[in-house]
Amino acid sequence: MLKIGEFSKLSHLTVKALRFYEKEEILVPESIDEWTGYRFYETSQLADAAMIRSYRQLGMTVEEIKAIKKGADLKVILAFKIEMLRTQKEDIDVRLSVIKHILEDKEMKYQVTVKNIPAAIVYYTEVRVKAFSDMMKLIPELGAECMERKPGMKCDNPPYEFCEYLDEEHKETDIWIRHNEAVESMGKESERIKFREVPAAKVLSIFHKGAYEEIGEAYAFIMKYAEENGYKVADHARESYIDGIWNKESVEDWLTEIQLPIE
Repeated sequence: MLKIGEFSKLSHLTVKALRFYEKEEILVPESIDEWTGYRFYETSQLADAAMIRSYRQLGMTVEEIKAIKKGADLKVILAFKIEMLRTQKEDIDVRLSVIKHILEDKEMKYQVTVKNIPAAIVYYTEVRVKAFSDMMKLIPELGAECMERKPGMKCDNPPYEFCEYLDEEHKETDIWIRHNEAVESMGKESERIKFREVPAAKVLSIFHKGAYEEIGEAYAFIMKYAEENGYKVADHARESYIDGIWNKESVEDWLTEIQLPIE
């Protein structure tokens, strides 16, 4: 039998942590002396302590560890942790990209051009999403649904796909987005997929390389250009995602074109 101090050294858990785990009934001493209150652990409990320490290093909560001890599926909990860590990694990558952007002062690398976009038939859907990343996950699903309703439907060549943000203000959640993709002909509509003809448009175009969180600088640049050159904004800005999470590992390589319709 091991006293709590000895067990603490061997398990690499502080006495304070051991008392906490005892209180939470995750790791209970084998026996407690009724006169002295000394706690004693079996050497076999060192394996339990090591497992708990590993779980905590993975960011598991006490409640999750309790659930595992009661028979919860460890694979399900770990799968959730993997997804959570991936999300955290994406957030860290974005923050690192923003820091690098600030240090390198990329503002002067923006260049505005004038383009004439031809009229096009598009399939589109208007949705509200909790976060911008949800839209990126939804786009492939919409394309598959469109093809299912009209097998053989072809996208325009070259392809043209863009999103418009329809809210009257910037929103972090509950974002109203219209996604459009140009196709060769009208198709069969569904509850969420519709078809329309987008008229030809003259636009100011600017390319933004890097995280979407930095795109505000590109908007500031293009709006300043429009004002200084006497252009009047005619419609919602269009964001065309050329490279992103689906084909580039680093957020620094994401490429977005902003098209600002003008009169």
